[in-house]
Amino acid sequence: MNKKFLTTRRIAHGAIIAAVYVVLCIIFQPISYGPIQFRIAEALTIMPLFTPAAIPGLFVGCILANIIGQGVIMDVIFGSLATLIGAVLGYLLRRNRWLVPIPAVVANALIIPFVLRYGYGFTDVPIALEMLYILAGEVVGCYILGELLATILIPRRKTLFKDDAL
Repeated sequence: MNKKFLTTRRIAHGAIIAAVYVVLCIIFQPISYGPIQFRIAEALTIMPLFTPAAIPGLFVGCILANIIGQGVIMDVIFGSLATLIGAVLGYLLRRNRWLVPIPAVVANALIIPFVLRYGYGFTDVPIALEMLYILAGEVVGCYILGELLATILIPRRKTLFKDDAL
């Protein structure tokens, strides 16, 4: 049986992922933005393990969160592209749960420090150190919180993501 890629269920999954990403950034706004940031919403970068709808969901969620958080245009564009890169590559690695968060961690650690420097003018910290700060926040968000989320969702994946279950 040939599955359609764009189904109502996948659109709904993508919209829910986007909405949850935005809400988590708003609720935890003091730590979600700035030169040292820890986005609880990055736990959702594990979602490509479950559904391809996570790709547009994470991308749109990041765009909206950056706009709502009054991000500069460079952050809205490049910060969201970092999330898109992480989601696409994470989806491609979905056969191994432990690999899924790596692209998000790496993309954000490599891109966001330049956004902070050239978009916001944060020049107090060297780029290499800023990369380590972002890397640390991403590891906690994507791996610790993301893997906790995966552990909760895996037993329910066939019910929640029945069109996409591996």
